[in-house]
Amino acid sequence: MSSVAAMDSSELRLFDEAESALVARTLAELEQCAPQDARSLRDQLEALSSLSHLVTSSPSLYMTDTFAGKVRSLDSLLSYLCENDGLSGELALPVKATMSRTFLVSKIQFLRGLVRATSFHCASKQDNHSLEVELREELAQSIYTHLAEELLLALLRKPDVLSDTKRRAARQLVAIWEHAEIEIDDFCPLLESTWHARNRINADLGSLLGATEYVRLVCEDCSEDFLGFFAREEVSVQQKQAFEEFLFDMTFEEIATLRTKMRDEKAAAISVQWAEQILHRSIERETIADRIDPIALYRSYFRRQLAADFRIVAGRPGPRRTAEAYMMIYLLDNQSTGP
Repeated sequence: MSSVAAMDSSELRLFDEAESALVARTLAELEQCAPQDARSLRDQLEALSSLSHLVTSSPSLYMTDTFAGKVRSLDSLLSYLCENDGLSGELALPVKATMSRTFLVSKIQFLRGLVRATSFHCASKQDNHSLEVELREELAQSIYTHLAEELLLALLRKPDVLSDTKRRAARQLVAIWEHAEIEIDDFCPLLESTWHARNRINADLGSLLGATEYVRLVCEDCSEDFLGFFAREEVSVQQKQAFEEFLFDMTFEEIATLRTKMRDEKAAAISVQWAEQILHRSIERETIADRIDPIALYRSYFRRQLAADFRIVAGRPGPRRTAEAYMMIYLLDNQSTGP
């Protein structure tokens, strides 16, 4: 009970009310069947609580002060972030920003630990199946929040993103870092809906037209605004290409390779197994039976993001951004994000 009390008393809430109840319930179950793993998870929870105190005790990013003869303010921070090319990584971020990001990643690792322990120790208990499903949902939401943060950072280092758009992205990032307890549904529910739906489908590939995958997204209640954005008449070629990457969970180059091979072999449709042989890599599944794997979605985003960055540096054809980035720019420019 001490760990659960620490969750409630911390200035920076580790979990919301529903999450806290779920964590307490999971730890209670694990203490019955795997006390050693339960103790290890409680230790992680205590460390997470200590980290939250460090975040809240750090100087506010909105505060104005003077250091080394220079005035530091929100305005100077926004300007600095907008001029950042991304090559300095975490070293270019304020201390509170780095600690806030560390807090979120630590929370994700803790939730992953809960999922692993529950899956291993409680799989035989029919009553605990729903427990694992709920834990995966909470883990997914934290990962979606981390993805949104990475998405905004990626926009800041893009040379062809407008300065006003970058400033809005920077302001949103500062809000996330200042309030480390907020989650994606607090500031970008549209992307949460999109990732929530994508995490529940697997691409069959087939004829590589994407019709089946598109219908499945609709059936999983993917954001209508997201789907509509890529279905509008004025959508650009690169936006279409980025949407195909999102649908098939592949890079533009991989899709082109498969289409060329299909044409050469006069194949009307392909299987996932055939694609794996051609691409020389395994194709991860977002869903396992009736459970989701949010790590697969996370890896999918970063594969597509790295490919987009490479095209800019190498001057290669293909989308310069992920589908989510094109959507985020639209949201930022139309002031549809919060908090």
